[in-house]
Amino acid sequence: MIPTQERSRLPIAFLAGIVIVALLAGGAVLYSRYATPAGSEDDKPLPVGSAELAYAPQIHFLEPKMSRAANFLNQEVTYVFCTVENGGDRKIHQIEITLEFRDPFKQVILRDKQRLFLPAAAPFLPGQQRDVQIPYEHIPPQWDNAFPSIVVSGVAFQ
Repeated sequence: MIPTQERSRLPIAFLAGIVIVALLAGGAVLYSRYATPAGSEDDKPLPVGSAELAYAPQIHFLEPKMSRAANFLNQEVTYVFCTVENGGDRKIHQIEITLEFRDPFKQVILRDKQRLFLPAAAPFLPGQQRDVQIPYEHIPPQWDNAFPSIVVSGVAFQ
């Protein structure tokens, strides 16, 4: 049998636990709602006007490599590595690329857009090189295991 003093503490502890869980859940909902506003600058595609299209050939992708490794859940992850070079004369804030994975018949089976630099990163200066690593957990099994094609699909100048 539970002593009466302990029995009277049980409902108070239970209610305190419920209040704490409710506060944590409410905080998580508020954080998810206001932390990344819908339609933020990071979600919008980068500009692809005539200036960006003219500059795109100045952006080079060197030393393409790929590797596979198992993650902590024992799932296979494919990594795409390359070195990006700014061969032009302008400072770049961000680059958006489109990677296309193909099957043995050269049909595109996966098309993915990626931003190469974080918004807070230092400008990508003329002549500068940066290493890039892009992980893929799910690539269709029809993939021909060749390096994906990379096309510049957007550029934001500094």
